[in-house]
Amino acid sequence: MKRITSSLLLGSSLLATLPAVAGDLLEWHGESLTYLYGKDFKVNPGIQQTVTFEHANRWKYGDTFLFIDKTFYNGQADASKGPTTYYGEFSPRLSLGRIFDRNLSFGPVKDVLIAMTYERGEGDNEAYLIGPGFALNVPGFNYFNLNFYVRNTEGSRPGDNVWQITPNWSYTIPVGKSDILIDGYIDWVVDNDETRRGTYHANLQFNPQVKYDLGKALNWGAKQLYVGIEYSYWKDKYGIDNSGNIDSNQSVTSALVKVHF
Repeated sequence: MKRITSSLLLGSSLLATLPAVAGDLLEWHGESLTYLYGKDFKVNPGIQQTVTFEHANRWKYGDTFLFIDKTFYNGQADASKGPTTYYGEFSPRLSLGRIFDRNLSFGPVKDVLIAMTYERGEGDNEAYLIGPGFALNVPGFNYFNLNFYVRNTEGSRPGDNVWQITPNWSYTIPVGKSDILIDGYIDWVVDNDETRRGTYHANLQFNPQVKYDLGKALNWGAKQLYVGIEYSYWKDKYGIDNSGNIDSNQSVTSALVKVHF
């Protein structure tokens, strides 16, 4: 499975960086770098600085989202990961409407997809997710997606065949001669029947960003430079039951700078 996922990741990266070779397969792609600084994180050291690379694309038969975090613990050391750590997710989706050349829209649903995600972090941190995805037509939103996954968490804290619900969205508010962009996601692991100690517990992560388009305001170009905040609420962070000896309920607001290229 790891070899297959690595091959998919490499293929997606090559597709994004070589549009001339991809021809009409690749419709668009975009990349960005984000810097975050925040305090009062739980489980890991309280002060964190994170640099995130993101890639998104749409191609003939679906779409892809990828991000990689590199987190610095401001001189402190995490008990299991040291002074820094990494984490990433690779999320391709296959459009059934595009593959079968059929209009699958109904009600607010624009398209039906097969959604997949591979999660990988430092140490014993790996998960595979697959399930149905829906592209929704929600008035006013730039996009609104809703994915339902069967989640399989690997390693010493298993959580096999539990359901995760993941909506993600983007909404733009015009302000003066620029815009405020509100986007983000929710990861909600809704159940886990395992009750033995150390299993991956049900949890809820809510992660919106509120960003001002500074590049547009300064006439440097729209959708290129953003400043703002990211809010991270995570109940039972990492699937760690907060009723135990660890405080795993997190609520943090981080300063943000984001550059698209």
